[in-house]
Amino acid sequence: MRLDKIEEKELLMGLTNQEIFAQTLEELAANDRAILAVTSDSRGSGKLVMFGNKYPDQIVEVGIAEQNLVGVAAGLASAGKKAFAVSPACFLSARALEQIKNDVAYSDNPVKLVGISAGVSYGALGTTHHSLHDFAVLRAINNITIVAPADNFETEQAVRKAVAYKKPLYLRFGKKQMPFLEETPSSFEFGKGRVVREGKDLAIIANGETVYPAWLAAKSLEEEYGIKATVVSMHTIKPLDTELLSSLADNGRPMLTVEEHMVHGGLGEACASYFMQNGYNNPFKIIAIPDEYTVTGSQGEIFEHYGISQYGIMQSAITLTKHRS
Repeated sequence: MRLDKIEEKELLMGLTNQEIFAQTLEELAANDRAILAVTSDSRGSGKLVMFGNKYPDQIVEVGIAEQNLVGVAAGLASAGKKAFAVSPACFLSARALEQIKNDVAYSDNPVKLVGISAGVSYGALGTTHHSLHDFAVLRAINNITIVAPADNFETEQAVRKAVAYKKPLYLRFGKKQMPFLEETPSSFEFGKGRVVREGKDLAIIANGETVYPAWLAAKSLEEEYGIKATVVSMHTIKPLDTELLSSLADNGRPMLTVEEHMVHGGLGEACASYFMQNGYNNPFKIIAIPDEYTVTGSQGEIFEHYGISQYGIMQSAITLTKHRS
């Protein structure tokens, strides 16, 4: 296989995670009047038009005012409502950061903050619309769980669990049509990573929409080079599944993390911190967006440029396994 071969659809494709979020919330809201969607002029991009048409008394539109969005959602949550605050991730985690810190996390209001069109989903709209900082800033705030589902199964399960979740929660969704990573999905739990492929030579730890290219890379690595890689969807960034990290690192295999986020403060640095502080010295590499002015292009083009593609992940994996030997 040529290493520059374009990614192919190797798995059954589903819907976008944003669509699954909206469909699941709509289903649950039919029998739970406490479920409320609060949006900041993002009903359309959040796929909540049908929700609003069906349940006009269960949707609140605050307009382009993300700080108000979070404040209103916190007030509703404090009154016993199950409030989902839906807004583009780039704005939600920047413009409303003080409200997230104080009104939600510090006040312990169980708001479900939903960052849509996350990472570089907005593509050519550029840096102003990229959310490459959200993991970093939210990880630095006490009392908030951070979840980036990889596929439709994880998204549906995350929304169902979010309804009953009693703590502040951030859910991160992208715009790309996603595959089903397992024919018979395993269980899903906040704070517990999901192994979607087994292998003894290398561990690839990814989240969100980077899990699929990691899966493709692992498949090609085994077929073409005999390198067998475990692929983990580490959907929960905080709290991190350190038990799984330990089990992955115990045999000394190289560790590779992949994320649609700035290299600083995300999944990779969270894993690196755990490994370093607990005495592991496995070969280790972070694949993420570097600290520079981000190139402009579609999500796929940006992924290719920064090595977040099937090809890029394969290259990094080959280099890392050679380093081990």
